[in-house]
Amino acid sequence: MNTNEREDQPTNRPWPVPAVDRHEAIRRRAEEIYVRNGKVRGRDLENWMQAEEEILRESFPGPANRKAVVVKVNGVHYVGEYDLNSSGGYTPGELAKGSAIPIRFAGTKMFVRRPNGMELETTVVKKVG
Repeated sequence: MNTNEREDQPTNRPWPVPAVDRHEAIRRRAEEIYVRNGKVRGRDLENWMQAEEEILRESFPGPANRKAVVVKVNGVHYVGEYDLNSSGGYTPGELAKGSAIPIRFAGTKMFVRRPNGMELETTVVKKVG
């Protein structure tokens, strides 16, 4: 690392971050999220997944219209990615953490029932647990 470069500042590298550095960057970002959100215990997986999504987005710039939602079904966390442009006005935070939400699966698709009765269509990109 360049000695003039602050360690906590993002860099605009034209190449992908090596996997070892990426893992450390995700770990640091997850810790930042933990602290920023008031050190709430039991959100390790959510913090890690948010950090991973942020770091990967920064490392591999791509369409900024892809977002993800994490739901827990029978002890398994599903990460469903959705397109912001076709989300029917869904906004992050619309689904309250810990509330019961009707979910249905069809192949790699996960449909999340929103409070307004509409469904948010996502593609399952990760399954943990």
